[in-house]
Amino acid sequence: MKGPFTANTPGFGHTSKIAEAVAEGARSVTGTDVASIDVEAMADAEWELLDRADAIIFGSPTYMGTAAGAFHVFAQATSKRWMDQAWRDKLAAGFTNSGSMSGDKMHTLQYLSLFAAQHGMLWVSLGLLPGWNTTTASIDDDNRLGFYLGAGAQSFNDTPAVHDADLSTARHLGARVAQLTHVHQAGRFAVSA
Repeated sequence: MKGPFTANTPGFGHTSKIAEAVAEGARSVTGTDVASIDVEAMADAEWELLDRADAIIFGSPTYMGTAAGAFHVFAQATSKRWMDQAWRDKLAAGFTNSGSMSGDKMHTLQYLSLFAAQHGMLWVSLGLLPGWNTTTASIDDDNRLGFYLGAGAQSFNDTPAVHDADLSTARHLGARVAQLTHVHQAGRFAVSA
């Protein structure tokens, strides 16, 4: 399975660290090739990687209630691919982080999923029940922030650290997308045979 994902990395590099965890999770699934792409520094080779990918996991920090400006520029640059439906039926997923527990991350995940839907892609949810939502739960639980649509992380604005539970959740997302992409590809192969 070919599975590049995109992420931009302004600020402290929190998004880059989460992207690395997503990639680590995807690589943990045998037979998965992963490439990391910074949308602020894309050349033809990176566009070709995305076009050949079986799955794309989109990532961006949440700034002012939406994805970072660099991601919006990237999204607009995909218009020819949208017109040609070049990414139709690829699997897609997403992740984001912000300094606050909520930080309007849900809007960014909705934006990423809508962007994927406009391309005719198939969205993969996080697939985890929420953690840290009972008196016996822990801040160290996976999906501690309780997102379903994708992976959400909270990173303090004054430190480069990312919470271990958020990195674990990101690894889960990467592995889930890789596993489901293998299933999707096997199904496509079976139908074509």
